[in-house]
Amino acid sequence: MRIVIGEDSALFREGLAHLLSDAGHEVVAKAADAPTLVAAVDATRPDLALIDIRMPPTSTDDGTLAARRLRRDQPTLGIVLLSQHTETRHAVELVAAGRFGYLLKDRVLDVENFLDALRRVAAGGSALDPEIVTRLLTSRRRDDRLSRITAREREVLALMAEGRTNLGIARRLRLADRTVETHVGSILAKLGLAESDEDHRRVLAVLLYLGHST
Repeated sequence: MRIVIGEDSALFREGLAHLLSDAGHEVVAKAADAPTLVAAVDATRPDLALIDIRMPPTSTDDGTLAARRLRRDQPTLGIVLLSQHTETRHAVELVAAGRFGYLLKDRVLDVENFLDALRRVAAGGSALDPEIVTRLLTSRRRDDRLSRITAREREVLALMAEGRTNLGIARRLRLADRTVETHVGSILAKLGLAESDEDHRRVLAVLLYLGHST
């Protein structure tokens, strides 16, 4: 993958660059502030942008705002937001667009899972940190359809929200692939998500689960 890194901490930025290079990826640009990041992505057209949420010039949500701008201009760009703490503003909107990940910086220490999350996002999927999912769930609106979901189906849906495939869910829960397929089918049916050529039912299920109006 060709990757741009947007991170104001020089130590963390260079550490990410070395980790990604050692894994066989090409870091085509590095940026310490949001405007430089946007310019670098526009110039290099990478496969993926790794973006710290809090970047200069204001060190508030500049990284997130840059991600929204990049998503608007480059719909096929994979975007992974990194944060020191769980901050959920703008997250659901970006999840809805796909090719998006949101991870706590501590997850980088689990190199295998971190790199797997980047691959999933670059391939068109999603990767939400479990803690981010939990935070989003605490503020979601109630929906009667969710009351029909069993405890096991809720576990499956939570892993879907993290961006796991059926195979990944099966491995995590130690279930047979066929069993996970059955659970997913049941979830989609209970949520009233009929097959459609225009909508991705898994994404719609996750958005409903996280409390986003579909």
